[in-house]
Amino acid sequence: MMTNLFSIFDPSTNLFNLSLNWLSTFLGLCFIPYSFWMIPNRQFILWNLIINKLHLEFKNLLGPQSSSGSTFIFISLFSFILFNNFLGLFPYIFTSTSHLTISLSISLSMWLSFMFYGWINNTQHMFIHMIPQGTPSILMPFMVLIETISNIIRPGTLAVRLTANMIAGHLLLTLLSSTGINMPNYLVILLIFVQILLLTLEMAVAVIQSYVIAILSTLYSSEVN
Repeated sequence: MMTNLFSIFDPSTNLFNLSLNWLSTFLGLCFIPYSFWMIPNRQFILWNLIINKLHLEFKNLLGPQSSSGSTFIFISLFSFILFNNFLGLFPYIFTSTSHLTISLSISLSMWLSFMFYGWINNTQHMFIHMIPQGTPSILMPFMVLIETISNIIRPGTLAVRLTANMIAGHLLLTLLSSTGINMPNYLVILLIFVQILLLTLEMAVAVIQSYVIAILSTLYSSEVN
């Protein structure tokens, strides 16, 4: 019996004190051999089309001064989050992106790398970015403080956004499924239909959240150049 509603997010399955639930994070490695097939399948062709579209969009956001191949960092980020979001929709598979351990590690490491690169190589640009053009002199100290705070909380907002969206959908699905035991048969059919609609919504959320995280990371990266 479930003693805590949030226990569905606990990585409790273990063998020899190793948490096996986290192994689902690395299942995406099984799809890498598709790229080495002599005749590509339809899945690989579709994924190539998505990657090319993302590459063009990220290239426009980063600007012409971006380094060659820098878009693949954000394409890899999108792919990793998307795959783990979708894995969580399957039964008995742990959703790693519903934990701040994963989401905060990704966002904080990327944000720190952007900050180190910006302050070391483009120090003057980073100082200029703190004060928007046309700001009155009396408001400049407040604008620096506001911009500094908004910059510091960026990794936290990225991580919490992803984690909260993943947790909210899974909790709703769990709550509705737990009420089906005491329902009459005609309401169970309605409940199954609602669950299918929610599962479709969760699939859309999985795509949207991975896209949002990748786009915001791209925008944060373009600000330090």
